[in-house]
Amino acid sequence: MVPLTWYLILAAFMFSSGLFATLGRRNAIAVLMGIELMLNAANINLIAFWRYGVAPTENLDGQIFALFVIAVAAAEVAIGLALVISVYRNRRTVNLDDLDILKG
Repeated sequence: MVPLTWYLILAAFMFSSGLFATLGRRNAIAVLMGIELMLNAANINLIAFWRYGVAPTENLDGQIFALFVIAVAAAEVAIGLALVISVYRNRRTVNLDDLDILKG
């Protein structure tokens, strides 16, 4: 049986990688991928804590929360990609530094 700490270390690594990708990149697609990594790290934590919690066979809270996170992630990707495509059609770039549309 895999110990809980291994799952938590994996989730921490994935979250850190996603945070770096979100804060350190200029490409909008890479930022969206970083956000997805952070959401998947949260899913790993939810499932790991559910699995090692009290009586995981009777309580499905961790799996239900993970399904909600997956649904939110799917909606985020759909809306995010729609926005990126719209901005690309108007500005011909997905570089976040070049997007100063709302600056006055």
